[in-house]
Amino acid sequence: MDNQETKCSAPAVALAFLGGAVAGVVAGLLLAPKSGDETRRALKGHARRAEEEVLERAKEARAALDETIERGKHFIAAKTADVEAAVKAGRESMKDKMDTCCN
Repeated sequence: MDNQETKCSAPAVALAFLGGAVAGVVAGLLLAPKSGDETRRALKGHARRAEEEVLERAKEARAALDETIERGKHFIAAKTADVEAAVKAGRESMKDKMDTCCN
């Protein structure tokens, strides 16, 4: 048999894991020996906690994204200043060479 290496991205693996976990929880709740009302209450509780956790994770992700964007802006500004300084120095050097050469 071919020994092919299959690569999956981290988000794909995480999504597959999360999907399996959700399916397992739903199956466990539906097959549990509880009454319909108890099961519905339990499902609502799990859904509420999952929603709260997802919202919290989204807030954390947004904060991390905002921080990364700010660091990127500072990096770009610093590199822009470096390039501008290099261009200015190059122009001055070229002007000096032209003045020396042509005068």
